[in-house]
Parts: sequence; structure tokens; C-alpha cells
Amino acid sequence: MYRAVGLVAALLSVALVDVAQAQSEKPGVEKLYILNCGEGVAGDISRWSPGLNEGKSMDFVDNCYLIKHAQGWFLWDTGVMDSVAAMPNGLAPADPKAVTWHRPKTLAAQLEQLGVKPSDVKAMAVSHTHPDHIGNIEMFPTTMLYVQKAEYEWPGANNAPRFKPEHPVTKLEGDRDVFGDGSIVIISTPGHTPGHQSLLVKLPRTGEVVLTGDAVHFKSNWDNRGVPTNNFSKEQTLASMQKISDTLTKDKAQLWINHDRAQRDTLKMSPEFYD
Repeated sequence: MYRAVGLVAALLSVALVDVAQAQSEKPGVEKLYILNCGEGVAGDISRWSPGLNEGKSMDFVDNCYLIKHAQGWFLWDTGVMDSVAAMPNGLAPADPKAVTWHRPKTLAAQLEQLGVKPSDVKAMAVSHTHPDHIGNIEMFPTTMLYVQKAEYEWPGANNAPRFKPEHPVTKLEGDRDVFGDGSIVIISTPGHTPGHQSLLVKLPRTGEVVLTGDAVHFKSNWDNRGVPTNNFSKEQTLASMQKISDTLTKDKAQLWINHDRAQRDTLKMSPEFYD
């Protein structure tokens, strides 16, 4: 009898150790940091909301997101290139109605503040290939890049490739669960560009958030389903907005709009984080 009790106790002890170990190795997102990847002023926001806001200027922001996953660091978007920080008057656009960008903090400095080296970033993705989202891609020359095949193959200026051919890449054709546990899911949302994508992040305490990229630029633009005049496809843009809306409803997720300053000013910026 005593031998049997001892055996049960031993088995129970092993089981408890296994449970504790499983909990410590639980997959998923641990933290999400919002990084300041640019601030600017748009000369005329009616280009993003046709028929509304004619001649109206607006402050824009540009966010990057650093996510600590149990399997490694993941970076979403790389922002305006860090060299803009050394430009006193910012980076002026060819079109005065577009955004003049400034870089109050470099991406490199914000990573350093968190003790993260570029080589620590296991995987990354960009919403699309406009300069304010890919400005610092080559800070991470060996990091696997997830991008839609349609975006990767979309010819750049003078038919130049949009990425260095030697950069490791995974070309997607639709949605992708990056780590296989549902906590970081790339959502195909074409329209702004041929291969635009957004990101669904599942945080243990905050819940789920959708990072829009440029599927939507600011809240009134979202509320009115305004399609920017320069978008690649109006039909695809509207379909992608509906896909995001359906995701928000299904997953009870928050919508974080990348360029919306009013919303960003209500959020915690790095080195604070969401968990």
C-alpha cells in the first residue's frame, strides 16, 4: 500500500513538473511595442478621402511594431528611413499635397533602448512597399521577410525591383499564420497597392488588434470608406476594408490605424508595451 501511495505521489510530481514546463513554454505573443517611425504633415488630405477635406492639412504619424513572440522577435514595417533624422527640414515630397516626413527618433535608437539588435529579429513583414514603410529594411539583411508575391513582383520606378534580391524572402499568396499558433496572422488586403497586407496580433491581456498598414489612413477615412485617389484598385480596397471589418467583428479586435495621429496619441509608445 505504501509503495502504491509513493508511486502515485511520484507520478503526480512528474505531472506537475510537466504542466509547469508546458506553461513556461506556452506559445504566443508576449509583448507588443509601438515604435515612432516618422511624423509628418500632409498638405491636402482630400487625396485620401475624395470629396471630403478639400485643402485641409493634417498631422500624420508612421508606426512600426516590434512584437516579442515565444519563438522570437517579429517586426512589422520599418518606417521612414533613419537618415531623415539628420534632415532639419524633413523629407519633402515631390507633390506638396503629400506628406513631409520627419524622424524624431531613429528605429535603430529605439531598438537599442529595448536591448534588441537587428540580428535578434527572427522575422519581419511590411504592409507594402511605399517608402514610409520600407525605409529601413536593409537594417535587417538576414531577417526573413514576409511579403505578398504580388507586391514583391510589382515593378518599382524604372522597373527596378522593390527589394534586394539577396534579402531572404517568403512570398505569400494570401493570409499566413506566421508562427503557426494564431497569434500573429498576416492578412492579405490588396487595393492600396497590388500586394498590400495587414496584421492581426493576439495579445494575452489586451486581446486582438488589427494593424491596418495603409488599408485605411485615418478614422474618418475608415468611417466613410474613403478610397484614396492614388490607390491601385478601388474595388480591391473596398473588399479589403470589408475583410478587416469582418475580422474585427469575428475576433472582437481593435483597429489600430497606422497614420492616425489622434488615435496614436492615446496609445502607449515604446518603451512601454502591450501584453
